[in-house]
Amino acid sequence: MSLTTQFYTMLAMFGMGSFMGAGLDTYGRFLKRPLRARWVVFINDLMFWIVQGLILFYVLLLVNEGELRVYIFLAVLCGYAAYQSLLKSVYLHILDRMIQMSIRVYRLVIRLGQLVVIRPIVGLVQLLIVFLLGIVKILWSIVKWAFQFIYSLAKIILAPVRFILRLLWKLVPRVIRNNFVSNIQKLAGILRRIKNKTNKVKQWWNRIRKK
Repeated sequence: MSLTTQFYTMLAMFGMGSFMGAGLDTYGRFLKRPLRARWVVFINDLMFWIVQGLILFYVLLLVNEGELRVYIFLAVLCGYAAYQSLLKSVYLHILDRMIQMSIRVYRLVIRLGQLVVIRPIVGLVQLLIVFLLGIVKILWSIVKWAFQFIYSLAKIILAPVRFILRLLWKLVPRVIRNNFVSNIQKLAGILRRIKNKTNKVKQWWNRIRKK
């Protein structure tokens, strides 16, 4: 390995040490350990260090084809120490500002979405409902008027028929009329008893369902 390659490797590993320090602070900032279960923290920690190791090895592979030396680990430790002493406070400040800015942008996008997308859709739906209700009301008025007109017309047309039927009914012998009326009353009594039985069965069934 040439001196130039060794120098680039030292610089890259120094930068990777600082990168790992920043990544560890970022990871801790978003993980919020006290609020997580232990097994969740363990799995996240394992995944984090696996990803960090893969990134470190990939950079080392690009710089010196993956050759490991003792000074590589020293360079990583130096980069991590430099980050902790010089860059940590600045990075955390920048990270907090970026998080706050991202939250503000997210809230702004949500508000714009509500103003531009959701509210117009809600307004159109309400307008459509009002329009449909108006059409239904108009149709119901037309149907109601048509039924009233047909009923009035039928009364006018059937008035002579009713008059003739009354005359014919009076011509029927009284005995037959009385028998007919009594049969109608008996039928009405039977229907009332059936209705009462049905109501009792419904009440009994409702009591059973409530129990």
